[in-house]
Amino acid sequence: MPDMKLSNRIAYAPIDALLHIIALLPLGVLYVISDCIFVILFHIVRYRRKVVGNNLRESFPEKSDAELSKIECRFYHFLCDYFVETVKLLHISDDEMRRRMEFHDVDLVDRCVDEGRSVILYCAHYCNWEWLPSIAMWFKCNTGDRQVIISQVYRPLKNEWFDHFFLNLRSRYSVNFTKKSVFRDLIRLKRDGKYAITGFLSDQHPSLNDTGYITRFLNHDTAMISGTETIARKLDFAVAYFDVERVRRGYYRCTIRPIALEPNAVEPNVITERYTRILEASIHRQPEFWLWTHKRWKHKVTLNNQQQ
Repeated sequence: MPDMKLSNRIAYAPIDALLHIIALLPLGVLYVISDCIFVILFHIVRYRRKVVGNNLRESFPEKSDAELSKIECRFYHFLCDYFVETVKLLHISDDEMRRRMEFHDVDLVDRCVDEGRSVILYCAHYCNWEWLPSIAMWFKCNTGDRQVIISQVYRPLKNEWFDHFFLNLRSRYSVNFTKKSVFRDLIRLKRDGKYAITGFLSDQHPSLNDTGYITRFLNHDTAMISGTETIARKLDFAVAYFDVERVRRGYYRCTIRPIALEPNAVEPNVITERYTRILEASIHRQPEFWLWTHKRWKHKVTLNNQQQ
């Protein structure tokens, strides 16, 4: 983890101390704080309410205004919960994390490693994605002489202190690779005879000079990130999906769903298309738990690959 400038350490020391103190509180107390934040964020500040409302209306044209308003309200409640749950990572115990973030069918990944294949796990900004790396505690393949690296891909934040803060949180259960270096990092691990289990946040929105794979998603022509599939094909990594559900406040259930255990046995773009469909199903199941505050369709695309 890169060192942070002393000036930033000093400037953000009060925030750092406050967050560590807050993280010591039980989650029951933190949810009271979350409820207070919700009132401020939703009713007073009205944080990105217009963006969220537009996204929901365009994505679910079949829903009534009353239904959309309910989803919007629930989303902001969840967004505040996500914040306090993420801060809690500073001090939550492994036992409590295992109770609150439950994984199923993890043996699918264990079997892939036993058969000599690394694994890519697709995930999205859905439910609490910051808790997903705790899957490392559920694997059996990371024991014994076999060298298995649990990792995730991240995009560095512009603010140095926040970048350092989130890297620290995300390093608890996994190694962090930057988006720019991940392909080289995974090649290096493979050459060293190590196995990698790597999470990729791959909702959508590739860079402007790379439209990715365009498909229909949530009632929009959408550019989905295709680089994840490209890496899986080039390195012959099995591909699966974090299918997360929120059971109740503070409790999640994640099932590992196979997408393509032999990536080169399927046609190009099939992996990305399968991921798109299963993610869309997850969002339709519990729409309030996707991150709606982004302008996800700001750069218009069409299915004939013509960017507008």
